[in-house]
Amino acid sequence: MTEFRIVAATPLDPGEAWRRVTDWPRHAMPFTAVRSDGRTVAARTGLGRLGFEDVMDVVRWEPPQPGRPGTCRLAKRGPLVLGWAEIEVRPHRGGALVRWREDLRIAPLPALFDRPTAWCGRLLFRRTLRALLR
Repeated sequence: MTEFRIVAATPLDPGEAWRRVTDWPRHAMPFTAVRSDGRTVAARTGLGRLGFEDVMDVVRWEPPQPGRPGTCRLAKRGPLVLGWAEIEVRPHRGGALVRWREDLRIAPLPALFDRPTAWCGRLLFRRTLRALLR
């Protein structure tokens, strides 16, 4: 697996930044729809019948509190996409700082593809994070 990190500062207060980055349906992008029941998040990517689901369990949910950052951890349970994601939101210079870490692996691909997968993941999730905080 391969880990990547994204950090974004925002003028939003930590509570609002948390609300936006954990509003799972807002994570949708072209060809991807996201749904959640609060304990599970499923991102379906594809067109018509062709596609796959990235299913994740919410294994840690600690919204920000005064004096404590908020942390959410998702465990990806495949069968195609494996790994985890962790989002942290903390106060920063009158707004908030959002840290997104992800360890992502596409199951059928050999380790040779880890670095390109991380590069693509960083690019896509940076764009998503910026849109969520707008």
